[in-house]
Amino acid sequence: MPLLNGFGGPLGFGEAFLARNDDSSTGRLDLPFAINFFGTRYTSFWINNNGNITFTGALSGYTPNAFPGAQRPIIAPWWADVDTRNVGSDVVYYDAPNADTMVVTWPNVGYYNTSADKLNSFQLVLQRNPGDTSGAFTAQFRYAQLQWTTGSASGGTNGLGGTPAVAGYDAGNNTDYFMLPGSRTGAILDVINQSNVSPDTPGLWQFAFTSSGQAPGTTPDNPLLPVIVDDSFVFQFPVQPNIPIFIDPPVTVGYDYRVTGGPLFNSVTAPTLANDNLYSLFFSNDACSTYSQFVTQLTGGIPHSFSSPQSCFSIRDIAEAANLSPTDPAAFVTGVTFSTAGLVTVTQTPINVPGPLPVLGVGAALGWSRRLRSRVGLVKQS
Repeated sequence: MPLLNGFGGPLGFGEAFLARNDDSSTGRLDLPFAINFFGTRYTSFWINNNGNITFTGALSGYTPNAFPGAQRPIIAPWWADVDTRNVGSDVVYYDAPNADTMVVTWPNVGYYNTSADKLNSFQLVLQRNPGDTSGAFTAQFRYAQLQWTTGSASGGTNGLGGTPAVAGYDAGNNTDYFMLPGSRTGAILDVINQSNVSPDTPGLWQFAFTSSGQAPGTTPDNPLLPVIVDDSFVFQFPVQPNIPIFIDPPVTVGYDYRVTGGPLFNSVTAPTLANDNLYSLFFSNDACSTYSQFVTQLTGGIPHSFSSPQSCFSIRDIAEAANLSPTDPAAFVTGVTFSTAGLVTVTQTPINVPGPLPVLGVGAALGWSRRLRSRVGLVKQS
C-alpha cells in the first residue's frame, strides 16, 4: 500500500522529523483537531520512535505488550524496537497537511541494535470529516514494506523471532483494545497482504471511532469490518459475556456460523434491511455438518437468545432481491453475544446460490445451496 506523501521535506512526508535514535520520542505535540478515544478527549499526543503514538505521555518501551496491557492510551501501527541510528535507515517524519489530517510516517526504518539489513515502511493517518468538532475520527494504518518484526533486545535474531511486533490500539483501561491478526507472532508480517477495507487494498487498515469514542463493532452503525485474507474474512477483537459485537461480512442468501474453539454463542441479532426483515434460524443435529433443525423466524433488529449456548447456527432466507454489496459497511450487520469471556474462533460460511427446498419434517424446509469456497474466519479475543 503506497504511503501518503507530498507534504514537503526530503521524502515528501513533512519537514518535521524525529532525529536518529533508539527508543526516543517527540515532545508533546498538538493534534490539528480534538479526538475522542474511548470516552476521553485528547488535543495532543506524543510520537514514539518504536512505531506508535500515545496520548498521556511518551513511551520508550521497545518490547510490545499484548493488548490489553499498554502502559497508556496508544495507537500502534507497528509497536516494535525501531532503531534509526544506522545511516541505512531513515527517520520518523510527521506532518499535519491540513486541519483535518495528521500523518506520521516510518519510512524504511531499521531495528535494534542499529540494524538496517531489513527495513520496514509504514504510516499512521488520523483524520476527521472536514470541520467536524465532535471528536469522531478514523485511524488508518498503511503498510508499504515489512521485513522485520523484532529487535535483538526483544529476543529477535536478524530481525525475526523473539517477541514480534504488535499492531492495533489500546485505551489503557484494560478493557478497550484491538490487535491486528498475527500480533506478537511472526504472522504479523502478513498484515501487508491483508486489509479490512477491500480485497483490492492489501496493506490498508482503517478504524472509525465515533463522537463518543466508541470503537468499531460497538454499534450497528459502526460495525467491525472483516480482515480480508486471500479468500477468507477474519475478525479479531475482545468479547465479554452477553455484550453484542456487530460485524459486517459479505452478503449472500444465508450464513452458517460456527465456534471452533472458545466461548459459545448466546444470542444473535439479525439486521433490518430495506427489502427484507424476516429470516430463518436453524440449528444443527449432526455436529455442525448440516443445519436441518428449524428453530424460529428471526425478525431484524430483535435479539434472539438461545435456550442454551450453541456451537453453531445458521441464518437462511436472506432475500436475493436485496442485492447488497459486500463492501457496504451496513450490508448485513449481525450482532452476536457469547456465553463467557475468552478467546473465541468462529468460522462463517456464506451461502451463495439457493436451490431446491426439500421438506424436512412438518413445515420445515432448508434450502440446498452451493457454498462459496472462501471461509470466513472470525478470531475474537478477550
